[in-house]
Amino acid sequence: MRVVFTIDSLKLGGAERVLLRWAGWCREEGWQVLVITRQGPQRDAYPVPEGVERWVEPRLSPPLERLGWFAFPFRLLALRQLLRRYRSDVVVGVTTLPAVKLLLASAGLPLSTVVSERNYPPAKPPSLPWRWLRRFTYPRADLHLVQTVPAGVWLRDHCAVTRQRLLPNPVSWPLPDREPVVLPEDWLAADHPLILAAGTKAHQKGFDRLMPVFAELGRRSPNLHLALLGLAPGRYHGRDQQAELRSALVDSPDLQQRLLLPGVSGSMARWYARATVFVLPSRYEGFPNVLLEAMAAGCACIASDCLTGPSDLIRHGENGLLLPPQATTEAWVDAIETLLIDPDYRRQLGARAATVRERYAPERLRRDFLEALRPLRHG
Repeated sequence: MRVVFTIDSLKLGGAERVLLRWAGWCREEGWQVLVITRQGPQRDAYPVPEGVERWVEPRLSPPLERLGWFAFPFRLLALRQLLRRYRSDVVVGVTTLPAVKLLLASAGLPLSTVVSERNYPPAKPPSLPWRWLRRFTYPRADLHLVQTVPAGVWLRDHCAVTRQRLLPNPVSWPLPDREPVVLPEDWLAADHPLILAAGTKAHQKGFDRLMPVFAELGRRSPNLHLALLGLAPGRYHGRDQQAELRSALVDSPDLQQRLLLPGVSGSMARWYARATVFVLPSRYEGFPNVLLEAMAAGCACIASDCLTGPSDLIRHGENGLLLPPQATTEAWVDAIETLLIDPDYRRQLGARAATVRERYAPERLRRDFLEALRPLRHG
């Protein structure tokens, strides 16, 4: 079988990691596998699995590029030509825009189509033209892989999606190391307590919500540090995320120094092991990889009970703590402080959290994924 995956890029992110894991599973099965991206390898944060091909969508000529939306049919035609050249059996579009493009470009071709949304769709709606196209194209897909039940319900109710399969993200343990090597011992002393959070998108992950929480806890505990991993320095979609977070603590140079922004780290297992508490104050999620990893590492975790994701992983008071989506600063302070001062409770929550290693083991989800794709082969 010949399987094609499409996504915008292989930049740092959960969707990109899951796509590459799926591609690797297909290759291990003996299938021919191709990954098509719009962005070139200069954006890559992860290596393509051995034996998997990687193509980049061809750039349009400068006159066509300047046409904006009017050039959209030419982009679809270019993608369609790639699909035909590869003689694809099954094509998988990951995230909204690549999935819509794939469904339009593959119309009428003798292949099966699969869509995978990676966030709760209404939490981050695309622009109006893309919403129209999504409503028009999504019912045509042969299968939708959904991470959570609420996401599947929304797609059914708003996009007439009926052919679905629930497939959460897997977690590997132990976590593999990769570049860049960024170690916690290079950032803080071994005896200093650490609140850890991770993600590439500060607003989605709610990192701004942590600033007043850290300000209060930091005043109570002079050695407490907060580390936010994954935020690249400089501008991201027009905003300097690191600078904005530091500016929230402008009245306290000491707290600014204890706010650690190491950027991207390929040594996440070391950070999880070092964390006193892991927090996920997200505004919305799909299925949070960082929370899944932190739990697999045995962290005591606190998460915002946003619409999808955290409540699939955490049973409040048993293997972690869930706070309401609009929880106050005081509620976050109380929850984090409860864990900071009670090591026995932290160990209890962390030990129970680590059972996600079995529930979301790659070998179990690999079987489910391949079983979902195998019947879709044409011919």
